Amino acid sequence: MKLQSKNIDKFIVIGDKVLIRPQDASEKTTSGLYLPPGVSEKEKVQSGYVIKAGPGYPIPIQTDDEPWKDSEDQINYIPLQITEGDLAIFLRKDAYEINFENEKFIIVPQSSILLVVRENDFDL
Repeated sequence: MKLQSKNIDKFIVIGDKVLIRPQDASEKTTSGLYLPPGVSEKEKVQSGYVIKAGPGYPIPIQTDDEPWKDSEDQINYIPLQITEGDLAIFLRKDAYEINFENEKFIIVPQSSILLVVRENDFDL
């Protein structure tokens, strides 16, 4: 199921967080045995596709030598390595699961992502 663009626009990801649509866990082993529901929850890593990524790590605002001048406070960020459409493999213990419009999503900090597979032809 693909998210409509109007629904994706409702999400504003904060800081170094990443919104992921998890891949469906395999319900049976390679030999054909069906696994009980609790087995996939005990896995330490999981994978999924990045739907949205936050702006990055905020860095302090540089103050001028002339504090009386009016200045517009602009927050600067160190950008994340993750981009939309990446396949991310992440640690489950640091993930937060949410449901939105009957679809499961996971929010993870970038520091919990172990590996990214980037495909240029991926379409959300």
